[in-house]
Amino acid sequence: MSLPTDTQHVPHRESRPLRFSHVVIIGKYHAPGSRHAVDEIAHFLHAEGCDVSLEQETALNTGLLQYPALDVPAMGNTCDLALVVGGDGTMLGIGRQLARYGVPLVGINQGRLGFITDIPFESYREKLRPMLRGEYEDDPRALMAASVWRDGRCVFEATALNDVVVNRGGVASMIELRVEVDGHFVANQRADGLIISSPTGSTAYALSAGGPLLHPAIGGWVMVPIAPHTLSNRPIVLPSQSEIAVEIVSGKDASANFDMQSLTSLMHGDRIVVRRSEHALRLLHPVGWSYFDTLRKKLHWNEGA
Repeated sequence: MSLPTDTQHVPHRESRPLRFSHVVIIGKYHAPGSRHAVDEIAHFLHAEGCDVSLEQETALNTGLLQYPALDVPAMGNTCDLALVVGGDGTMLGIGRQLARYGVPLVGINQGRLGFITDIPFESYREKLRPMLRGEYEDDPRALMAASVWRDGRCVFEATALNDVVVNRGGVASMIELRVEVDGHFVANQRADGLIISSPTGSTAYALSAGGPLLHPAIGGWVMVPIAPHTLSNRPIVLPSQSEIAVEIVSGKDASANFDMQSLTSLMHGDRIVVRRSEHALRLLHPVGWSYFDTLRKKLHWNEGA
Protein backbone atom coordinates (compact mmCIF):
# COMPACT_ATOMS: atom_id res chain seq x y z
CA MET A 1 0.00 0.00 0.00
CA SER A 2 1.44 3.37 -1.01
CA LEU A 3 0.99 6.18 1.47
CA PRO A 4 1.84 9.86 1.08
CA THR A 5 5.22 10.89 2.43
CA ASP A 6 5.18 12.82 5.68
CA THR A 7 6.72 16.05 4.44
CA GLN A 8 6.51 17.78 7.78
CA HIS A 9 8.88 15.39 9.52
CA VAL A 10 11.89 13.67 8.03
CA PRO A 11 11.53 9.91 8.64
CA HIS A 12 13.91 8.68 11.31
CA ARG A 13 14.19 4.92 10.99
CA GLU A 14 16.57 3.26 13.41
CA SER A 15 18.68 0.26 12.51
CA ARG A 16 17.37 -1.93 15.32
CA PRO A 17 14.70 -4.40 14.17
CA LEU A 18 11.07 -3.72 14.99
CA ARG A 19 9.55 -5.59 17.94
CA PHE A 20 6.06 -4.62 16.76
CA SER A 21 5.58 -4.71 13.01
CA HIS A 22 1.76 -4.48 12.74
CA VAL A 23 0.21 -1.70 14.81
CA VAL A 24 -3.48 -0.85 15.05
CA ILE A 25 -4.63 2.62 16.12
CA ILE A 26 -7.77 3.15 18.19
CA GLY A 27 -8.82 6.80 18.35
CA LYS A 28 -11.17 8.94 20.40
CA TYR A 29 -12.78 9.71 17.07
CA HIS A 30 -15.50 12.09 18.32
CA ALA A 31 -12.98 14.43 20.00
CA PRO A 32 -11.87 17.64 18.25
CA GLY A 33 -8.57 17.16 16.42
CA SER A 34 -8.77 13.37 16.58
CA ARG A 35 -8.59 12.86 12.81
CA HIS A 36 -5.41 14.90 12.53
CA ALA A 37 -3.82 13.13 15.50
CA VAL A 38 -4.62 9.63 14.20
CA ASP A 39 -3.41 10.49 10.70
CA GLU A 40 -0.18 12.01 11.99
CA ILE A 41 0.60 9.01 14.17
CA ALA A 42 -0.23 6.61 11.33
CA HIS A 43 2.27 8.41 9.08
CA PHE A 44 4.89 8.24 11.82
CA LEU A 45 4.38 4.48 12.28
CA HIS A 46 4.56 3.90 8.53
CA ALA A 47 7.82 5.87 8.36
CA GLU A 48 9.20 3.66 11.13
CA GLY A 49 8.50 0.57 9.02
CA CYS A 50 5.27 -0.62 10.65
CA ASP A 51 2.19 -1.95 8.91
CA VAL A 52 -0.66 0.28 10.09
CA SER A 53 -4.35 -0.50 10.53
CA LEU A 54 -7.21 1.37 12.18
CA GLU A 55 -9.95 0.08 14.44
CA GLN A 56 -13.05 0.01 12.24
CA GLU A 57 -15.04 2.71 14.07
CA THR A 58 -11.98 4.94 14.14
CA ALA A 59 -11.53 4.51 10.38
CA LEU A 60 -15.20 5.11 9.65
CA ASN A 61 -15.59 8.19 11.82
CA THR A 62 -12.31 9.87 10.85
CA GLY A 63 -12.67 9.08 7.15
CA LEU A 64 -9.12 7.70 7.04
CA LEU A 65 -10.09 4.88 4.72
CA GLN A 66 -6.65 4.41 3.14
CA TYR A 67 -5.75 2.12 6.04
CA PRO A 68 -7.17 -1.37 6.63
CA ALA A 69 -10.12 -1.21 9.05
CA LEU A 70 -10.23 -4.05 11.60
CA ASP A 71 -12.80 -5.27 14.10
CA VAL A 72 -11.75 -6.56 17.52
CA PRO A 73 -11.19 -10.24 16.54
CA ALA A 74 -9.12 -9.16 13.53
CA MET A 75 -7.05 -6.83 15.71
CA GLY A 76 -6.54 -9.56 18.27
CA ASN A 77 -5.49 -12.17 15.72
CA THR A 78 -3.28 -10.09 13.43
CA CYS A 79 -1.80 -7.11 15.31
CA ASP A 80 1.31 -7.00 17.50
CA LEU A 81 0.45 -3.75 19.28
CA ALA A 82 -2.59 -1.55 19.86
CA LEU A 83 -2.04 2.19 20.11
CA VAL A 84 -4.84 4.04 21.90
CA VAL A 85 -5.09 7.75 21.07
CA GLY A 86 -7.50 9.34 23.54
CA GLY A 87 -8.18 9.20 27.26
CA ASP A 88 -8.55 6.54 29.91
CA GLY A 89 -12.17 5.90 28.86
CA THR A 90 -11.02 4.98 25.36
CA MET A 91 -8.41 2.64 26.84
CA LEU A 92 -10.95 1.01 29.16
CA GLY A 93 -13.35 0.33 26.31
CA ILE A 94 -10.88 -1.35 23.97
CA GLY A 95 -8.63 -2.83 26.66
CA ARG A 96 -11.37 -5.09 28.03
CA GLN A 97 -12.00 -6.44 24.54
CA LEU A 98 -8.37 -7.01 23.54
CA ALA A 99 -7.19 -8.53 26.83
CA ARG A 100 -8.31 -12.04 25.84
CA TYR A 101 -6.00 -11.90 22.81
CA GLY A 102 -2.90 -10.85 24.74
CA VAL A 103 -2.29 -7.81 22.51
CA PRO A 104 -0.29 -5.17 24.44
CA LEU A 105 -1.59 -1.59 24.50
CA VAL A 106 0.12 1.79 24.59
CA GLY A 107 -1.80 4.95 25.48
CA ILE A 108 -1.24 8.39 23.95
CA ASN A 109 -3.15 10.90 26.01
CA GLN A 110 -5.66 13.22 24.38
CA GLY A 111 -8.00 13.16 27.35
CA ARG A 112 -7.87 14.87 30.72
CA LEU A 113 -6.38 12.75 33.52
CA GLY A 114 -4.55 10.01 31.67
CA PHE A 115 -3.64 7.55 34.42
CA ILE A 116 -3.30 4.68 31.90
CA THR A 117 -2.97 6.69 28.67
CA ASP A 118 0.23 8.22 29.90
CA ILE A 119 2.27 9.37 26.87
CA PRO A 120 1.63 13.05 26.10
CA PHE A 121 0.69 13.60 22.45
CA GLU A 122 3.43 16.20 22.00
CA SER A 123 6.16 13.68 22.86
CA TYR A 124 4.81 10.50 21.25
CA ARG A 125 7.58 10.32 18.62
CA GLU A 126 10.49 10.20 21.05
CA LYS A 127 8.62 7.84 23.39
CA LEU A 128 7.29 5.42 20.76
CA ARG A 129 10.41 5.02 18.65
CA PRO A 130 12.37 2.90 21.16
CA MET A 131 9.19 1.13 22.32
CA LEU A 132 8.55 -0.13 18.81
CA ARG A 133 11.95 -1.81 19.04
CA GLY A 134 11.43 -3.51 22.37
CA GLU A 135 12.45 -0.88 24.91
CA TYR A 136 9.51 -0.56 27.29
CA GLU A 137 8.17 -1.29 30.77
CA ASP A 138 5.60 -4.13 30.89
CA ASP A 139 2.66 -3.43 33.20
CA PRO A 140 0.02 -6.20 33.52
CA ARG A 141 -3.35 -5.13 34.97
CA ALA A 142 -5.90 -7.53 36.45
CA LEU A 143 -9.47 -7.58 35.13
CA MET A 144 -12.66 -8.39 37.02
CA ALA A 145 -15.25 -10.83 35.69
CA ALA A 146 -18.71 -9.87 36.96
CA SER A 147 -22.07 -11.55 36.62
CA VAL A 148 -25.62 -10.87 37.80
CA TRP A 149 -27.67 -13.84 39.04
CA ARG A 150 -31.47 -13.92 39.34
CA ASP A 151 -33.40 -16.96 40.55
CA GLY A 152 -30.34 -19.15 40.00
CA ARG A 153 -29.75 -17.95 36.42
CA CYS A 154 -27.03 -15.67 35.07
CA VAL A 155 -28.84 -12.74 33.45
CA PHE A 156 -25.89 -10.42 32.74
CA GLU A 157 -22.10 -10.72 32.39
CA ALA A 158 -19.43 -8.08 31.97
CA THR A 159 -15.71 -7.51 32.38
CA ALA A 160 -14.30 -4.51 34.22
CA LEU A 161 -10.83 -3.02 34.41
CA ASN A 162 -11.61 -0.21 36.87
CA ASP A 163 -14.59 -1.15 38.99
CA VAL A 164 -17.96 -2.75 39.52
CA VAL A 165 -20.38 -0.33 41.18
CA VAL A 166 -23.77 -1.13 42.72
CA ASN A 167 -25.80 2.09 42.99
CA ARG A 168 -29.14 3.19 44.33
CA GLY A 169 -31.62 4.78 41.94
CA GLY A 170 -32.49 8.44 41.61
CA VAL A 171 -34.82 8.43 44.61
CA ALA A 172 -33.47 9.90 47.83
CA SER A 173 -33.19 6.65 49.77
CA MET A 174 -30.46 4.16 50.53
CA ILE A 175 -30.22 0.56 49.39
CA GLU A 176 -29.46 -2.38 51.63
CA LEU A 177 -26.83 -4.83 50.43
CA ARG A 178 -25.78 -8.21 51.82
CA VAL A 179 -22.06 -8.70 51.21
CA GLU A 180 -20.25 -12.05 51.17
CA VAL A 181 -16.61 -12.88 50.50
CA ASP A 182 -15.75 -16.44 49.49
CA GLY A 183 -19.13 -17.58 50.77
CA HIS A 184 -18.64 -15.98 54.20
CA PHE A 185 -21.13 -13.36 55.35
CA VAL A 186 -19.43 -9.97 55.87
CA ALA A 187 -22.20 -7.48 56.63
CA ASN A 188 -25.50 -6.00 55.62
CA GLN A 189 -24.73 -2.47 54.51
CA ARG A 190 -27.16 0.40 54.09
CA ALA A 191 -25.58 2.97 51.80
CA ASP A 192 -25.91 4.81 48.51
CA GLY A 193 -23.98 1.96 46.97
CA LEU A 194 -20.82 -0.13 46.94
CA ILE A 195 -17.69 0.00 44.78
CA ILE A 196 -15.53 -3.05 44.10
CA SER A 197 -12.37 -1.70 42.51
CA SER A 198 -9.18 -3.08 41.03
CA PRO A 199 -5.83 -1.36 41.71
CA THR A 200 -6.24 0.34 38.32
CA GLY A 201 -9.62 1.71 39.40
CA SER A 202 -8.40 2.82 42.82
CA THR A 203 -7.63 6.26 41.33
CA ALA A 204 -11.17 6.57 39.94
CA TYR A 205 -14.57 6.44 41.69
CA ALA A 206 -13.19 4.49 44.66
CA LEU A 207 -10.77 7.32 45.44
CA SER A 208 -13.61 9.87 45.38
CA ALA A 209 -15.54 7.71 47.85
CA GLY A 210 -12.64 7.61 50.31
CA GLY A 211 -10.87 4.44 49.22
CA PRO A 212 -7.09 3.90 49.33
CA LEU A 213 -4.69 3.98 46.41
CA LEU A 214 -3.54 0.48 45.43
CA HIS A 215 -0.28 0.02 43.55
CA PRO A 216 -0.96 -1.91 40.29
CA ALA A 217 1.41 -4.70 41.37
CA ILE A 218 -0.79 -5.51 44.38
CA GLY A 219 -2.96 -8.59 43.88
CA GLY A 220 -6.06 -7.22 45.51
CA TRP A 221 -9.44 -5.53 45.23
CA VAL A 222 -10.73 -2.68 47.36
CA MET A 223 -14.37 -2.67 48.49
CA VAL A 224 -15.60 0.86 49.23
CA PRO A 225 -19.08 1.77 50.54
CA ILE A 226 -20.64 4.92 49.08
CA ALA A 227 -22.00 7.21 51.82
CA PRO A 228 -22.73 4.38 54.29
CA HIS A 229 -25.39 4.84 56.97
CA THR A 230 -23.06 3.27 59.55
CA LEU A 231 -19.82 5.22 59.57
CA SER A 232 -17.86 2.19 60.79
CA ASN A 233 -18.43 0.58 57.36
CA ARG A 234 -15.00 1.37 55.97
CA PRO A 235 -13.08 0.48 52.80
CA ILE A 236 -11.42 -2.93 52.95
CA VAL A 237 -8.69 -4.45 50.76
CA LEU A 238 -9.29 -8.07 49.74
CA PRO A 239 -7.17 -10.67 47.91
CA SER A 240 -7.86 -10.68 44.19
CA GLN A 241 -8.46 -14.45 44.41
CA SER A 242 -11.57 -13.71 46.49
CA GLU A 243 -15.08 -14.07 45.12
CA ILE A 244 -17.28 -11.18 46.23
CA ALA A 245 -21.06 -11.52 46.17
CA VAL A 246 -23.43 -8.58 46.71
CA GLU A 247 -27.16 -9.24 47.11
CA ILE A 248 -29.83 -6.57 46.78
CA VAL A 249 -31.88 -6.76 49.99
CA SER A 250 -33.98 -3.60 49.67
CA GLY A 251 -34.11 -0.26 47.92
CA LYS A 252 -35.54 1.17 44.71
CA ASP A 253 -34.15 1.23 41.17
CA ALA A 254 -30.74 -0.23 42.00
CA SER A 255 -28.31 -0.81 39.15
CA ALA A 256 -24.84 -2.20 38.53
CA ASN A 257 -22.24 -0.33 36.47
CA PHE A 258 -19.12 -1.89 34.98
CA ASP A 259 -16.35 0.66 34.35
CA MET A 260 -19.23 3.16 34.03
CA GLN A 261 -19.51 1.98 30.42
CA SER A 262 -22.13 -0.77 30.70
CA LEU A 263 -25.10 -0.95 33.04
CA THR A 264 -27.86 -3.31 34.09
CA SER A 265 -30.91 -2.77 36.31
CA LEU A 266 -31.24 -4.86 39.46
CA MET A 267 -34.15 -6.38 41.38
CA HIS A 268 -34.51 -7.46 45.01
CA GLY A 269 -32.74 -10.78 45.48
CA ASP A 270 -30.30 -10.27 42.59
CA ARG A 271 -26.72 -11.29 43.32
CA ILE A 272 -23.74 -9.56 41.74
CA VAL A 273 -20.73 -11.89 41.76
CA VAL A 274 -17.24 -10.51 41.13
CA ARG A 275 -14.12 -12.60 40.68
CA ARG A 276 -10.74 -12.24 38.99
CA SER A 277 -10.88 -12.68 35.23
CA GLU A 278 -8.69 -15.29 33.56
CA HIS A 279 -7.46 -12.50 31.27
CA ALA A 280 -5.27 -9.51 32.10
CA LEU A 281 -4.64 -6.26 30.28
CA ARG A 282 -1.04 -5.75 29.21
CA LEU A 283 -0.02 -2.08 29.24
CA LEU A 284 3.34 -0.90 27.93
CA HIS A 285 5.11 2.26 29.12
CA PRO A 286 8.34 4.03 28.10
CA VAL A 287 11.51 2.89 29.86
CA GLY A 288 11.81 4.72 33.16
CA TRP A 289 8.05 5.00 33.69
CA SER A 290 7.04 5.14 37.35
CA TYR A 291 3.59 4.75 38.91
CA PHE A 292 4.59 7.32 41.52
CA ASP A 293 5.50 9.86 38.85
CA THR A 294 2.00 9.37 37.43
CA LEU A 295 0.35 9.87 40.83
CA ARG A 296 2.43 12.94 41.58
CA LYS A 297 1.57 14.53 38.25
CA LYS A 298 -2.10 13.59 37.96
CA LEU A 299 -3.02 14.20 41.62
CA HIS A 300 -0.96 17.41 41.78
CA TRP A 301 1.17 16.31 44.70
CA ASN A 302 3.96 18.66 45.84
CA GLU A 303 2.26 21.71 44.38
CA GLY A 304 3.49 24.78 46.18
CA ALA A 305 6.43 22.90 47.66
